[in-house]
Amino acid sequence: MLLYFYKGTKMSYYRNKMNKIEFQKKLSPYGIFSLGNIYKSFPDFSYKQINRWQKDGFLIRVKQGFYTFNDQKIDNYFLFFAANKIYEPSYISLERALKYYGLIPEEVFQVTSVSTRKTASFNNAMGFFSYRHIKESLFWGYHFISNLNQKILIADAEKAVLDYLYLHPELKTKDDFAELRINNDSFNENVNLDKLNKYLSNFQNKKLNKRTATFLRTIQND
Repeated sequence: MLLYFYKGTKMSYYRNKMNKIEFQKKLSPYGIFSLGNIYKSFPDFSYKQINRWQKDGFLIRVKQGFYTFNDQKIDNYFLFFAANKIYEPSYISLERALKYYGLIPEEVFQVTSVSTRKTASFNNAMGFFSYRHIKESLFWGYHFISNLNQKILIADAEKAVLDYLYLHPELKTKDDFAELRINNDSFNENVNLDKLNKYLSNFQNKKLNKRTATFLRTIQND
C-alpha cells in the first residue's frame, strides 16, 4: 500500500509538472490570457486547477478571468498591454501617456486609460489600472506601438493632452495649468500644434477650446 501510494503520488507529481509545461507553452504567447483562451486550448481544463496554480504562485490573476505567468517580465510596455487587454476597448492616455511622451516630470505609478465603457479601476499584483469613460464619438486619436509580439493602443500625444484637459474641466486658469509643469521642450518635440487644433475642432466643445487656448498660452509663457 505504501509503495502504491508513493508511485501514485510520484506519477501525479510528474503529470502535474508536464501539464504546467504544456499549459505554459500554449498560453505564454498571449502574454495575458483569458479563460476563453484556456478553454480553447484545453477544452477539459478544470477551473479548480487555476485556483491551485494561483496558490502555488504559477499563475498571477490580473483581473477576474485574466491571468499571466509568474515569470512574465513586467515592464511599462507589458503594463500598457495588460491595460488594453483587461478592459476593452481602451487605450493608454491621460497621465501615463503624458509621462510616456515626456510632457510631465512626475512619476506616474498607475496605468491610466480611456474607454467607452464606464469608469473603472483594478488593483492587482502588477499595479493599479484606472479607466475614465469617454463617449464613443471621442474614441479616436490613438495608434499602435509594438513590443515583441504585442500590439499596444496608446493616444497620440495631441489626443493625450486633449483627453486630459477634457476630463479635468476643473483646470481653467494659467495657475492651474502652470501646476502641471509641462516640459516645453518635450511638448514642442512631440506635439504638432496643427494636429492638436484639428483634434480640438473634432471635440466641438467651446469650453474646451477656451481652456486649451489658456493652456497653450501658459506653457508658451505668453
